Amino acid sequence: MLGWFAHPIFVDGDYPATLKTQVEEKRKECPHSEPARSNRFSPMSPSTVPSQASNVWKKFSNQNKFERKLYHYGSFPQGFSWGVSSSAYQIEGGWNADGKMPSIWDTFTHNSTSIPGNADGNVSCDSYHRVDEDLYMLRALRVKSYRFSLSWSRIFPDGRHTSLNQKGVDYYNRLLDGLVAYNITPMVTLYYWDLPQALQDLGGWENADTINIFNEFCDFCFSTFGDRVKFWMTFNQPQTIAWSGYGLGQFPPNVKNPGTAPYRVAHNLIKAHAKAYHTYDDKYRKSQGGLVSIALNADWVEPKDVNVPRELMAADRALQFQLGWFAHPIFKNGDYPDAMKWQVGNKSELQTLSESRLPSFNEEEKSFIRGTADVFCINHYTTKIVHHATLRDLSETEEAWGLRRLLSWIKEEYGDPEIYITENGVATDTKTTYDDSARVFYYKTYVDEALKAHNLDGVNVKGYIATSLMDSFEWLNGYKVGFGFHHVDFTNPNLPRTPKYSAHFYYQVIKNNGFPMPEDEKMIYGHFCKDFIWNGKGLSIWDTFAHTPLRVFNDDNGDIACDSYNKIEEDVALLKQLKVTHYRFSISWPRVLPDGTTKQINEAGLNYYHRLVDALLAANIQPHVKLKFFLTASQKMLAGWENETIIDKFRDYADLIFSRLGHKVKFWITINDFRPGTLPYIVGHNLLKAHAEAWHLYNDKYRAKQKGIISITINSDWSEPRNPHKQEDIDAARRVVEVPFFFLIKFYWLPEFSPEEIKRVKGTYDYFGFNHYTTVLAFPYIMYLNCFNYHRGAGTIADRTWLDSGSSWLKVSPFGFRRILNFIKEEYGNPPIIITENGISERGPIDLNDVHRSYYYEKYINQVLKAYLLDDVNILGYTAWSLMDNLEWATGFSERFGLFYVNRSDPKLSRVAKTSVAVYSNIISCNGFPDPSSGPHECLNPEPEGKQNPLFFHTKQRITTVVLIDSLTPGR
Repeated sequence: MLGWFAHPIFVDGDYPATLKTQVEEKRKECPHSEPARSNRFSPMSPSTVPSQASNVWKKFSNQNKFERKLYHYGSFPQGFSWGVSSSAYQIEGGWNADGKMPSIWDTFTHNSTSIPGNADGNVSCDSYHRVDEDLYMLRALRVKSYRFSLSWSRIFPDGRHTSLNQKGVDYYNRLLDGLVAYNITPMVTLYYWDLPQALQDLGGWENADTINIFNEFCDFCFSTFGDRVKFWMTFNQPQTIAWSGYGLGQFPPNVKNPGTAPYRVAHNLIKAHAKAYHTYDDKYRKSQGGLVSIALNADWVEPKDVNVPRELMAADRALQFQLGWFAHPIFKNGDYPDAMKWQVGNKSELQTLSESRLPSFNEEEKSFIRGTADVFCINHYTTKIVHHATLRDLSETEEAWGLRRLLSWIKEEYGDPEIYITENGVATDTKTTYDDSARVFYYKTYVDEALKAHNLDGVNVKGYIATSLMDSFEWLNGYKVGFGFHHVDFTNPNLPRTPKYSAHFYYQVIKNNGFPMPEDEKMIYGHFCKDFIWNGKGLSIWDTFAHTPLRVFNDDNGDIACDSYNKIEEDVALLKQLKVTHYRFSISWPRVLPDGTTKQINEAGLNYYHRLVDALLAANIQPHVKLKFFLTASQKMLAGWENETIIDKFRDYADLIFSRLGHKVKFWITINDFRPGTLPYIVGHNLLKAHAEAWHLYNDKYRAKQKGIISITINSDWSEPRNPHKQEDIDAARRVVEVPFFFLIKFYWLPEFSPEEIKRVKGTYDYFGFNHYTTVLAFPYIMYLNCFNYHRGAGTIADRTWLDSGSSWLKVSPFGFRRILNFIKEEYGNPPIIITENGISERGPIDLNDVHRSYYYEKYINQVLKAYLLDDVNILGYTAWSLMDNLEWATGFSERFGLFYVNRSDPKLSRVAKTSVAVYSNIISCNGFPDPSSGPHECLNPEPEGKQNPLFFHTKQRITTVVLIDSLTPGR
């Protein structure tokens, strides 16, 4: 993108070799184309309705998007437990090896036709035979803990101790010994959904006898493995066992009886958990010193409207039926939540049942169950929005904020327990092998929400277990999706494992113990040079395009816009309030030359610009003028910039402006380049030649007398590789900055400069005018639409952790600003740089407290200061886009970039300062960022009216004015 225009002007007068090579390849392909707490919880009172934790919704639900999404940098405490998880049926294979007998999942998969590809766990990852490979992956990740489950039917094939299978015991001993040898803490789940089929034949979890049989199994595991296992979980997601297995009938044992079976099963599961807990407590805790808990699951549930009581109660009720169903008896008072008892009891009464479908605990059972967990283990994946009558899923990949709220809710509802996040992760299609950037974004956001909960909300988060170690059998999805940090090739008999991008990312998170503030994000304190140019970017005229049907949303057009044509004094007053030293605005070619030629000069139009320049100079504000250009109707009929004759017309237009305004204007811009999303190469070719002609005209005819400077403004995003560990992405990122191949182009050949034209174009600059807004992540991409029309070169996406704006393409990524400024320095010989546009938009309801814009300017300008002070980039000025909300091209007035709000419901179009005005004006007053540790800086004391001295551009000449001769669009 950048090199297309910059390379001819700033290097050798010709297009970059990479651009010419790729266009030539395209031409050949299309030859016919045209160019330490207590372990026991104290008894707690039952939940109110809504719960006492409802203040969590009130605290967080009114956050704006900026507050919700702002990334938090910091670290977890030393000793934080970082781990990964798996489960026996999903990875072990060896379904009948060495005496193992079937579980209910073996039976189900062997008889089911509903799983994609009729997949099963017979072999899966074959971990039963590949202990060393699994240990190698764990060591490479540098995890501190590994959560896995024991296969009940591998140890007790028929579910009972009398059927003990020593070879199964030996397998787990090998795994545990390896983990301990590598200082990886085993976190063992005793039951992860794979009940021995022999026990299911006796009624499974609907049979109360299973409680004692399960306790027998737990007792054996405690005694056999407890010397190495110090963290036990009895059940994984008992709510899933009860509801999916016995209510919906989706999971084995496929009982579809939602009215009563889930409640009976849950009742037995809670009793079984409590019994196993007491067995450990009575027989093993003193000698082994371990922890026992249960892994519960919960989505976060957000009320549709937190200010509506019944919506709040609906959200609370949804959480109580999912999480409170098991957490309330164990962590509160040994009984079910009142919300559950009331709801199920009332419906049971309506059904004329003699008793509630929800079983009850007697007082002895309540006492036995209460407090039977040493820590709180929670599995979480996504968030839901609840209406009093409906429950709607949100995308699990984008609503990470739900995790922070869930953790805070657990803290408030269950007495501030120690919390381990025992499952969290996201699946990708198994076609995604190692390049799983979506999973990286997921972990980057979700782990950060856990960090916020710990650091900002005081939640006692002790560990985070990511799901999962490797791709495996994913239950009803078979092998269609994978959650793993390692890709497993299930089509290869050797089942090779390959670390994904997410594995490298998670390794770094563990190494850093969170997200310490990166150097790129740290603020620097200091000042720009005393004659630094501080600019406020003004408005442009866009009459022709604004009247084109179907392209401007909401019928917005530029007829009135901000009416700056009639409000010079008001606009200048805003600039004085901002304390800018310069003001960059544009001149309209059709306002001055209605038919685009010098045959007819509109003196009234020229007089407007004289009046504006004079008003600025009178206010000690140097005009930094951008002449905004759009073709007249007659010029468009002649194909506009696709017609080479436009070059001479542009030269004549420039000649007129130089002659009329040059005695006041000392700073010229020929063309304000727009983002080349639809720009044919021939247009770019003619724009470059027109710029060169205008530059030579000024250099030869006006420079000596007027003593100004002249250049071009170029727009570019910065680009980073989507996967920094992949050379193809690194190359694509370079191409995005250098060559605009990631969009559809109109013609497929790159025009050639003649030797004379190369000499004419090369060196036609006095400074580098630069527009910048955002950063993208690049990857190789080719999509053929047909032989003559396709995407080629690179695709781009944004990091989901970057803050949004009112424009879909603009994500807040300050670090890229410094990097692209250094790129310009290194690539083009450290030219003088004037940043001619930079800013952020908003959408939706008017809010004068534009905290996101204040944040944007502070962070982006600080990156400019870093480039100036630390990297010695030759930066001479900065321009904010824009002074006020105005017509934003094809989006009309729906996107607002302004520092000042324009009230369009007021016939006078009154202007009102937003919060960002004070932020930007303070940066200007201080000429940078004074160190706050030194106390209040004198620059923050307002100077008396009229005392401000104008600042001037520091170069060979003393500059007072900038004029932009052509601006197709503001670089967006």
